[in-house]
Amino acid sequence: APGTMSGSGSEEQQPSQAAEDGQQEAEQDWAAAKAFYDNLVTKRARPPKPQNAITVAVSSRALFDLVEEQRIYEEHGLEKYVEYQQNNENVTLKPGPAFYFVKALEHVNARLLELYPDDEERFDIVLMTNNHAQVGVRLINSINHYGLTIERFCMTGGESPIGYLTAYLTNLYLSADSEKVQEAIEAGIASATMFTANKDVAYSDTQLRVAFDGDAVIFSDESEQIVKEQGLDRFFEHEQLNENKPLAQGPLKGFLEDLGKLQKKFYAKNERLNCPIRTYLVTARSAASSGARVLKTLRSWGLEIDEALFLAGAPKGPILVKIRPHIFFDDQMFHIEGAQKLGTIAAHVPYGIAQKYRKAT
Repeated sequence: APGTMSGSGSEEQQPSQAAEDGQQEAEQDWAAAKAFYDNLVTKRARPPKPQNAITVAVSSRALFDLVEEQRIYEEHGLEKYVEYQQNNENVTLKPGPAFYFVKALEHVNARLLELYPDDEERFDIVLMTNNHAQVGVRLINSINHYGLTIERFCMTGGESPIGYLTAYLTNLYLSADSEKVQEAIEAGIASATMFTANKDVAYSDTQLRVAFDGDAVIFSDESEQIVKEQGLDRFFEHEQLNENKPLAQGPLKGFLEDLGKLQKKFYAKNERLNCPIRTYLVTARSAASSGARVLKTLRSWGLEIDEALFLAGAPKGPILVKIRPHIFFDDQMFHIEGAQKLGTIAAHVPYGIAQKYRKAT
């Protein structure tokens, strides 16, 4: 890598000193920007600093329905696409798969600001799009039409978003582009590919509901590897033998942790029964044969999950219809497709051994 040091110990310390200096400079930049904006009178809550916020980056195709626009881009090229977007910049875009999830995040923010007006630990939604800046007006007009609070835009003009995701300390990245999601996962950023539900359902507008699969989503894919390579009986045996050994963490563990941190802020204000966040574990595991290890792992991490549903191989779609989550994360496409058919907005996490088997088919 450029700038990599080798040799004496003093040389090896230089990068960490440079990182410390960079951190100090960044703090000074934030302080200067804050001092400037503090002198401007506004009732609007300013976006929090990335190191305090839970940053959720969404692509334009996740936030809005851009199926027709994408078709124009693929069939007629970039120039025709940009021209179409500019000619239609006063035509409001329809909601995409991440839209109601973002609305629910904003509801949580509103509740947090009521209880903690000076606290920056809340969601910050960033529009992370590889669109060119010329398309920005239509996106801004649509965001304003729906009253969304999305202040930060990164329009990368075809470049990879990974550097920007890292700079914003992104906690979750949602995109309709599976290649970019794969790139983000490989860079260690929690990420998922969004899929639109095949039918409309009503979502709660007072409670953010997030459903997670377990293995290869919250947890590592260690157990799935045993299922795929050695079969179900060996898996049950392995899980019972290792019941008291916590599973390693998976790509979405950090986001579940973030949700838990915010839930505790509501509990501290005696709002447990009125908490605007609810989390669900929806796993194909069987409770009796392999559930204890999952629950003990969560306990060892100090994480509470509101509801745990062990389906013992039954399809997830019907249960998800009852939960009506704003988003459901799973690593296996057949679960995503089953959820979609029954009206659940699902997000595919391309992580672990299931991806190897998917590519081979």
